[in-house]
Amino acid sequence: MAELKSPLEDIWPAPLLVKAAAIKLLALDVDGIMSDGTVYFSATGDELKGFNILDGLGLKQLMAAGITVAVITGRSSPLTEKRMSDLKIPHLMQGREDKKVALEELASVLKLAPEAIAYMGDDLPDLPAIRYASLGVTVPNGYWLIKEHADYCTQASGGHGAVRELCDLLLTAGGHLSKALSPYLEP
Repeated sequence: MAELKSPLEDIWPAPLLVKAAAIKLLALDVDGIMSDGTVYFSATGDELKGFNILDGLGLKQLMAAGITVAVITGRSSPLTEKRMSDLKIPHLMQGREDKKVALEELASVLKLAPEAIAYMGDDLPDLPAIRYASLGVTVPNGYWLIKEHADYCTQASGGHGAVRELCDLLLTAGGHLSKALSPYLEP
């Protein structure tokens, strides 16, 4: 079978792919990244938000390729805990406004240098973590200052496939994209 290639590979510059090839940990914000940033509350106080299924499968493919996934979020939510549990994401840090400190703690536990870390966020609490990680990523609907400091801004918006786009970038850079997609192309 021919090597599969993401259509976005043509817009990913070589230095971005070099950084992405070294990533061993992807840490993500939730609201505005894994969701569109909208939080709905029912009259009884129940929280609702939407998670993109494309993102979920991309994260599973990433973990199957040996890249650790973590979620660091400022809010604490049973809904987020349920979604991350369903995806089998091994590291969930909720209620952490100090996202850089949380990321440094996780890097220490996993014995990873910043060069092996990617962080994806969209708002000011994410900025220190984006600047700490070797590969900082944001979304088009993210805050303007975050875009100025990120290494890459996805084509897709947060909650609408942006995480999947980053997963494809990491899989491509690591030489894992074809292996991740090939089971779906078998006769």
